[in-house]
Amino acid sequence: MDIKSNLLTLADGNKMPQEGFGLYKVDGQETMTESIQNAYQDGYRLFDTAQLYGNEAEVGMALQKLAIPRKDIFVTTKVSEDNQGYDRAIASVKESLKKLQMDYIDLLLVHWPIQRAFFDTWRAFEDLKKAGLAKSIGVSNFEMIHLQYLATQAHEMPVVDQIELHPLLTQKPLFKFNHDHHIVTQAWSPLGRGAVLNEAVLKEIGDRHHKSPAQVILRWHLQSGVSFIPKSVHEARIAQNADIYDFELTNDEMQQINALNEYKRTGREPELVYEYNKQY
Repeated sequence: MDIKSNLLTLADGNKMPQEGFGLYKVDGQETMTESIQNAYQDGYRLFDTAQLYGNEAEVGMALQKLAIPRKDIFVTTKVSEDNQGYDRAIASVKESLKKLQMDYIDLLLVHWPIQRAFFDTWRAFEDLKKAGLAKSIGVSNFEMIHLQYLATQAHEMPVVDQIELHPLLTQKPLFKFNHDHHIVTQAWSPLGRGAVLNEAVLKEIGDRHHKSPAQVILRWHLQSGVSFIPKSVHEARIAQNADIYDFELTNDEMQQINALNEYKRTGREPELVYEYNKQY
């Protein structure tokens, strides 16, 4: 198994790479093109962007410039809070497709749950999927309560829930809920924005396997069954993040990493975003 062949089957039957390449804060056409080129050469096939990142056009241009066949990649984008609601969501996705220079999105996500347009946005997603503009539909930053609420009106449930998840925020109850309901949990900020990299136990485990703390964390995600999308614009780090398929953590090592949980977020609290209808 390697990064290219390691695929998860979603509840709708589509396949998605377990490890992907995050494009948050990757800015500028030259940097974007170079980062995607390096990632593609290292075997990454999932590329994750969002309307909020403001770089969909750069992603589209990079993929065109590199002449990467559309069928060889899996592209995710997300609908921002301002673009939620039935009509606005549909119009914004069509605009995203223009920027990306694509006919369809592989995975379309609601970026954050907001009360103002909670059900209308999801109804738009279901219709976008029916129209073939999105192959799979999912959510981001949805807690258990948001998924339970969505289930009261949804005709089909999300196949992915992209959440903040790392050793300081392991999200075990939500992961179990998602697993029990055939929803793949995907980790954004899988390395905790660097906050966890200095934990001594990760260095000790890494030294035993001749791997870095970052590689140990990504392997922990891999063995947990979590999808994950590390990001970097540095060629060596991009390669390193993909080089996690030649070792295995023991059960004890997995438990040591699980024990680092401190319920510590580096991002927003989803319930407050839901209540305020925006990222506060």
